[in-house]
Amino acid sequence: MSRRQISSGSKFEAEIAYSRAIVDGDWIWVSGTTGFNYAAMTISDSVVEQAEQTILNIKAAMEKAGFDLADIVRTTYILPNAADFEPCWPVLRKYFGGIRPASTAIVADLIDPRMKIEIEVTGKKRAP
Repeated sequence: MSRRQISSGSKFEAEIAYSRAIVDGDWIWVSGTTGFNYAAMTISDSVVEQAEQTILNIKAAMEKAGFDLADIVRTTYILPNAADFEPCWPVLRKYFGGIRPASTAIVADLIDPRMKIEIEVTGKKRAP
């Protein structure tokens, strides 16, 4: 299987020169994803709601590529405020509790001050 680029349709992908995800064989790498609702181009003030929307955005990209959230093997969480991470745990357990990927959390500024969490994931297709 050849390398494929997956797009979410966000204008930022063309402007910044990146893909929402890259698929190569059984592997998928999903770019850092935030809690923007791309249909409405809105973002919640709540870090918990942003975490939920972020995972839904990741899920959409993965499904477009033929993957499932259960294929995730690695997550990286980036938050500007370390205190915002713990309130997100129930959302993370909801989606990742059954797969428990290897994970890292980093405290760093994000590009847009409205963004409170960014998540990137790596996935590998499970054997049928």
